[in-house]
Amino acid sequence: MEILKSLRLLGDKGRIRILRLLAKEELSVVELQEILGMGQSRISMALTQLKQADFVESRRLGQKSIYRMSAPSGAQTILDEVLLKCCDEIVECAHDDEGLQLILSRRKDNLRSYFDNLAGRFGRSFVPGRSWKALSEMLLKLLPPLVIADIGAGEVTLALMLAHRAKKVIAVDSSSKMVEYGITLAERNGIENLEYRHGDMEELPIESSVVEMAMLHQSLHHAFHPQRAIEEVWRVLQPGGKVVILDLLKHDFEEARELYADTWLGFSQVELLGLLRNAGFQHIDISVVDRADESPHFETIMAIAEKSTA
Repeated sequence: MEILKSLRLLGDKGRIRILRLLAKEELSVVELQEILGMGQSRISMALTQLKQADFVESRRLGQKSIYRMSAPSGAQTILDEVLLKCCDEIVECAHDDEGLQLILSRRKDNLRSYFDNLAGRFGRSFVPGRSWKALSEMLLKLLPPLVIADIGAGEVTLALMLAHRAKKVIAVDSSSKMVEYGITLAERNGIENLEYRHGDMEELPIESSVVEMAMLHQSLHHAFHPQRAIEEVWRVLQPGGKVVILDLLKHDFEEARELYADTWLGFSQVELLGLLRNAGFQHIDISVVDRADESPHFETIMAIAEKSTA
């Protein structure tokens, strides 16, 4: 550090005011201009001089540069003392501090305004980094390690996610090709705690009272006898175990029978409540959790219930 050059730089009131602000917060030239009431060229020149002396550093933020105070090696304590003492001599310091607070308040207001405008559109608007898969992964990490049955597992998308946290996942599907594909996928990904079994949800190939959680994700409406399927879930669950059902709310889109091989056109909340009660479940919680934007506007119903410990 060149002492004389540095002293000359710190002998200018305008540069001291800039350094004081940059010691508190990163700021752009436009923000400094607004706070200090100086011309852009004067501020840019001062920043260039301070940067050459290593009193200031910058980084890119989009199309603009933002600046913050730095200090040459061994000069931080001296610089802090200079700024503190000079503040007593520079009457504009109080005004500068007020201007800085206004800038910071405006930043917060702009952020709030962005989310205010987004309210009600979060699920329909693109937000970088926000996805249902990421959210699902986060929630799954909060689950304790359990023995889980994924009933009607299909291509095991859910089962693979569950396996990262579960003690063991038993996936069941009636399609031999789905089972074959799922086994291959699990082996390819090195998932050793996922066991895929071929079988019917109304006669589950699972021993009684071995599962801690059973999940039926958009599979119950494919059962010929939903009551039998729910009773089978009750059988394989341990006392205190839980069932989680995600299915379609009852609808009248008849084409679903041909398009998706649906046996039932969803279930009403009352119907699902009856199925669970008749099987012996308790502490039943049922709600509609989603509605598709596109026609025919399928709605998703979720039910969570518990097998009695008695």
